[in-house]
Amino acid sequence: MKALILAAGLGTRLRPYTDHTPKPLFTVSGKTLLDIAITKLIDAGCSAVIINTHHLHEQIEKFVARQTYAIPVQTRHEPRILGTGGAIINVSDFWSDQPFMVVNADIVSTIDFKSVYDFHGQHSYPATLVLADDAEFNTVTCDGDGFITGFAHSQSQAKHPTQGLTFTGIQVLDPSVLDFISEATPASSIDAYHRMIAEGKNIRAYIAKDAYWKDIGTPERYRTAVFDSMVSGVYQRFFPEAGLKTPRQKRLKGDGSDRQWYRLTVNQNSLILADHGMKAKNQYDAIDALCDIGRHLFNQGLPVPRIYDGDSLSGYVFIEDLGNRDLHTAVQGAKNADKIIHLYRSAIDMLIKFSRRGAAQFDPAWCYQTARYEKSMILDNECRYFVDAFLNGYLGLNIAYDEFKKEFELLAENALLHAVQGLMHRDFQSHNIMIKNSNLYAIDFQGARMGPLQYDLASLLIDPYVDLAPDIQSRLLAYCLEQLAGQMTVTAAEFRRCYRYCCLTRNLQMLGAFGFLTRVKQKPHFEKYIPPAVQTLTDNLKQNHHKTLPGLGHLMDSINGALASIEKNKD
Repeated sequence: MKALILAAGLGTRLRPYTDHTPKPLFTVSGKTLLDIAITKLIDAGCSAVIINTHHLHEQIEKFVARQTYAIPVQTRHEPRILGTGGAIINVSDFWSDQPFMVVNADIVSTIDFKSVYDFHGQHSYPATLVLADDAEFNTVTCDGDGFITGFAHSQSQAKHPTQGLTFTGIQVLDPSVLDFISEATPASSIDAYHRMIAEGKNIRAYIAKDAYWKDIGTPERYRTAVFDSMVSGVYQRFFPEAGLKTPRQKRLKGDGSDRQWYRLTVNQNSLILADHGMKAKNQYDAIDALCDIGRHLFNQGLPVPRIYDGDSLSGYVFIEDLGNRDLHTAVQGAKNADKIIHLYRSAIDMLIKFSRRGAAQFDPAWCYQTARYEKSMILDNECRYFVDAFLNGYLGLNIAYDEFKKEFELLAENALLHAVQGLMHRDFQSHNIMIKNSNLYAIDFQGARMGPLQYDLASLLIDPYVDLAPDIQSRLLAYCLEQLAGQMTVTAAEFRRCYRYCCLTRNLQMLGAFGFLTRVKQKPHFEKYIPPAVQTLTDNLKQNHHKTLPGLGHLMDSINGALASIEKNKD
């Protein structure tokens, strides 16, 4: 058996996504539709595959060239689209005297190609077309004996659209069918079938009653197909006892990102879906980092949720469900300071493991922003962010970044001096630490990169969601130093100095984020954390940096004044 995969389409209805990725290279569970089709054909006993190409053909050709399939796979470029019939004729030199398969590249299905090919071999008719039930495209009619009687271009043109079926784009043809395809291009295979029926040539229908099938002609259909396929696959692999039931979906409270979160449940088996939305640009992004870093951390034995499956283009990631209780919730329910300290000591133990064990075999290519926490990043993503999003965007102070440039540079340099280097989470705070069965887990680690452990410790201890008392912060800082001293050489004074500066850079980042989320993203629930974050920054500058960073110290008067004005206007 030989096969043609039709892969030349423009994908107009899938724009702008097909502006950077041809439809056959759209993915399901990280595998391209083209690779899935080729693998299924090989499993069905196919001996050779040819792929017609047109739109973004170089990408398809490069993809095929990188693969090592067990059978010959080649491409044939069409400078202008020849149509489905024209594509079949265009590779006539490829065909033998045996029946061959033609498969659309832009479908997701569980239809078994071998069963289809065997079915064709059991009858004497020149063509077998696979049909399925899809209410949107049911335009093919059959008689009671299983022969196709007609094709309509749309449901509005079909005589009985509710009684029809959908042509799946999967077919087996005898070489004699080539005689009915027009030599003028573009040529449609459907037109050839009309001629065959008119001349009394029967076309057999293979009706895939229980199989899943969906074309990916629109973003909505593509994402539905990916979701259906991935959910089914995850439950089959990790929760086989759940069966094939459709999971219940519950929308969860969002975070500071644009992602949407859902809990999917079948019986008592639940998992979390993080929906990043479809990727607009063909580049490594947060979703890729989440999957790659998550799998690395899990394989290193660190307490993180398992990444069950992920697909970068569609934006879906399926993650282990750790429940609803985070560190913030646990602290709110704690009856005394000793309980809070116990929780935070466990978090610090996890942080040290994350930093040290996570750094082992960590690939910087997994970082979607910068590979390290470095000076340029601090200046742009924290200091400038603080000026643009908080001072000017939220408070409306009209402050120039260059006015504090020297102090920002001093701040950045000292935040890196005496750093205990390891894998830095970058957002290690109470909402990103889950508690399940008394065990702590880190989540939301897609921003991880190499950097100071002190930064993550600062994120944990000055977290405005909890607003730890200063004496508790001091005790926990001392605990972290004690734990580190048992594992490595660390100078307490140097560690504390770096920590104090990391407290500042983290504080600036937080205020920039809260200002941006409140004013730009219209997420007002973040606004209530601005006053405690401002108070922390005021106290830190006053106690530790009044001599080295006098400009920022004086700026706090303007910040507190503007903040008081905003609070007064609310009243």
